[in-house]
Amino acid sequence: MEIKETFIKDLLILKPEIHKDQRGWFLESFNQNTFNQILTKYGQQPQTFVQDNQSLSHKHVLRGLHFQTSPFEQGKLVRVIQGKIWDVAVDIRSDSPTFKKWFGIELTVTNQLQLWIPPGFAHGFMALENNTNVLYKVTEYYNPNFEISIKWNHPELGIDWPIKNEQLITLAPKDRNI
Repeated sequence: MEIKETFIKDLLILKPEIHKDQRGWFLESFNQNTFNQILTKYGQQPQTFVQDNQSLSHKHVLRGLHFQTSPFEQGKLVRVIQGKIWDVAVDIRSDSPTFKKWFGIELTVTNQLQLWIPPGFAHGFMALENNTNVLYKVTEYYNPNFEISIKWNHPELGIDWPIKNEQLITLAPKDRNI
């Protein structure tokens, strides 16, 4: 597995090894031992995933920015199994030197990249193609009583979304009415 650090501490890009032959390809998308070895190597605590989530989105659907507060903070390991997204993580750790900074990356079925978003980040993504299928593992169960949303285009964050015109973006009511 190839690992790339981002400019935001603890936010990691993972690229699994892809084994190709005349039949197609194979990859190990997740291995608990390997994942925890990676986290330990980069100074993070080992994590256990408790839930897998999957979403199917049409082009220009924007989901987020969401996070859960303590004691239900979630770490997420995000990947795309069909289509492509612009994936964004915002550092909401008030004691972090990158507090309120964001990182964005295109995750696609072709590049097979995964983004590790540890607890302490808000997360959102925009589907860049129809029928985009996103799978993400989380370290804590969903609890709507502890979920908070941040407006996707909050001026203080200045996220560079691929499409800025709200008329073209499809949002859930909870994300539109923040």
